[in-house]
Amino acid sequence: MNTSKILLFGLYILLVTTSLSCKKFLEVSPKDFVSDDETIVDGVSAQTAVRGIYSALESNDYYGYTFQTLGFFSGDNIQYVGSQTVNQQLSNHAVISDLAALSSSWSAIYNVINRANNVLAKVPDLPVTASFSATLKNQLLGEAYFLRALGYFDLARTWGGVQLVLTPTASATDQTKVPRSTLAETYAQVLKDLTQAESLLPATTNRIRATQKTAFALHARFALYQGDWQNAELNASKLIADNNYSLIAPYNAFFANNATATQESVLELYYNTNATNTQGYNWQPTTLGGVGWVIPSPAVAALLTDPVTGGNRRALINTLVISGVTRNYGNLYYRTAGTDPAYLIRLSELYLIRAEARTQQDNYTGAAADLNAVRTRAGLPATAAQTKANLLLAIENENRLEFAFENHRWYDLIRTGRAGAVLGITDNNKLLLPIPYAQLLIDPNLKQNPGYN
Repeated sequence: MNTSKILLFGLYILLVTTSLSCKKFLEVSPKDFVSDDETIVDGVSAQTAVRGIYSALESNDYYGYTFQTLGFFSGDNIQYVGSQTVNQQLSNHAVISDLAALSSSWSAIYNVINRANNVLAKVPDLPVTASFSATLKNQLLGEAYFLRALGYFDLARTWGGVQLVLTPTASATDQTKVPRSTLAETYAQVLKDLTQAESLLPATTNRIRATQKTAFALHARFALYQGDWQNAELNASKLIADNNYSLIAPYNAFFANNATATQESVLELYYNTNATNTQGYNWQPTTLGGVGWVIPSPAVAALLTDPVTGGNRRALINTLVISGVTRNYGNLYYRTAGTDPAYLIRLSELYLIRAEARTQQDNYTGAAADLNAVRTRAGLPATAAQTKANLLLAIENENRLEFAFENHRWYDLIRTGRAGAVLGITDNNKLLLPIPYAQLLIDPNLKQNPGYN
């Protein structure tokens, strides 16, 4: 390793160590993998192991905060204005591979995958008993397949093809034995796991744990990313037709007044005082117990507060006067005790997925009906879009505001090929983030994504 790389790695270690003193902002010292500390030997320990996968999914380095910021700050809805100015690399699309958030997110996702692998390796051999039925056994396996699919889906859409580790690992060095897969191979594994999950999970409704319905919803999103319009529509329709789900009104009903697990929610992560995240802390201003380092961009704030475009989604924005200056702050994450849910899939996404899929299949009437379902709930009139191009743009704009502070915008612009036009990105290499530098140091099978050092 040349001198400059040694110095760069030393600086990376220093930054990670220093940031631990600011734990409420960002936890950046995850283990690359979690070994099977608690052996899975029976139904009780199997259930504990599956709960552990969800715990890893909820971690502050994954859906609790850090992973979501990779998309937040790369798009045009959300700005970072805090003291960790390295995060502005994401907004400038000039990311350096030693950015701590890259490494902590990568490790957190593989932690979820490894925990799922432990379940998938050991639960099939457990005997069925009076207290551990075949139905429960299948459910646990289905949840593990679903959560592994979600992990690889997030890796693929953020970094491209990755190493497909499908058996339990005990240390970081175990992963170095696996070659990097292509993007197509990675997405193929996502589909394989989703299909397995759908066959094993119960056809019940659960808003904080995966069921067959949850797998159908993620399958709809996956199909949309693949341009598989027929399956995107088919799977979205399964949720839309289910009376257990509905668009509740007004818009803020799914998050206001400490609401959780409403009929709007297909899957959200539940937090409590024993398992917290730092969303509210980072979004809320100091006068409300936060630091206010994450704020709406002026452009999205203007759209949300304009009745013509935002409608009752104005509820996402609050204002505060500081030294005579009025400032906007986001109001989706406001529970400063660290108990804000992480909204992974909401029913409105399924409507907009189906609207886009129908548009791509030239069913403009059906597409407009789905788009209008979301607009009506937002207190807006029916869309005036009638042509294919206008409908696709209207759906893009609706997605931007409907999920203004959820982790959609950056990925939507990438998958539709619109990131260049909207964000001014001229180098397509920047549509993927760099492989974390710390991973490259320990893993000879990993090569950096094109366009990065």
